[in-house]
Amino acid sequence: MELFPPMPLAEWRDTKETLHRFAQVVGKIRLAASVRRNHWWNVPFHLTGRGITTRPMGQIDGNPIFTVDFDFVGHRLVITRLDGVMVSFPLSGQSVASFHQKVMAALDTLGIKVDINLPKPFDLPDADRPFAEDTEHAAYDPEQANRYWQVLSQVALVLEEFAARFSGKVSPVHHFWHTFDIAHTRFAERQIDQPQQIDPVTREAYSREVISFGFWFGDDTFAAPAFYSYTAPEPARLAEEPLTPVSAQWVDRGGSHLAVLPYDAARTESDPRAAVLAFYESAYQAGAGRAGWDIDRLACPGGITDPCLRTRASAGG
Repeated sequence: MELFPPMPLAEWRDTKETLHRFAQVVGKIRLAASVRRNHWWNVPFHLTGRGITTRPMGQIDGNPIFTVDFDFVGHRLVITRLDGVMVSFPLSGQSVASFHQKVMAALDTLGIKVDINLPKPFDLPDADRPFAEDTEHAAYDPEQANRYWQVLSQVALVLEEFAARFSGKVSPVHHFWHTFDIAHTRFAERQIDQPQQIDPVTREAYSREVISFGFWFGDDTFAAPAFYSYTAPEPARLAEEPLTPVSAQWVDRGGSHLAVLPYDAARTESDPRAAVLAFYESAYQAGAGRAGWDIDRLACPGGITDPCLRTRASAGG
């Protein structure tokens, strides 16, 4: 299969907007039924061989252990208890309202009780409209949904390869349902003191100095899929640093800067995978260098931290 197949936003915007809200319904269940982890690592989805999953949750809240999975091969939502009992329904033909109703009914059938805090979209234009009232978003093209999962899977493996090069604290490679992107983040030990008025989601996400790397499918503010990276807090003169390949650029985002490599530009490279890895590495060197990270100490060539094993590996042993 082609690496990084075409994914123009205009061709699947309606499906994307519906899927994004489906994901938020399930994501808020994950938020309510999972053990909280630092930087909200309990909340995102992970990739599977057929779609995306919440991973197992429940138990500590009195619920049976269960998972919720989007199957983008069979195009169904599947809710499964640990004992193997499951309920599923088609993703096609659903509005956000009917999807929400079917999800909650399936949970009830399985004896799972989850109280979703604020059952409305998060940080979307219709954030004041309950999921249960959204009959506007009802597009689901199976081919486009499958392509979305395929691209996520390909990008995830590139991010995993990039993640292996760093020995410090890192996040998993995971898919955020609130922003609909896939990301991996490297952390420094420096704690960030933030103003009291900063919202709790942001406070926890950026309580430490970070350099983050990811991919998103495009939205109203940047209407094309792209690979990205940012450093937070942003060090002085970051945007003066070079990026690779030449099609990458720094984009001003209202006072901060985002390193961006357009997806379509990466696709035209002779080796798209190598181009994306080079882009992430150049953005890391820019952010880590300007922020004063110990780049050599944190390096992990070949995913190996032990110097003896590293020497053997480089010698072919």
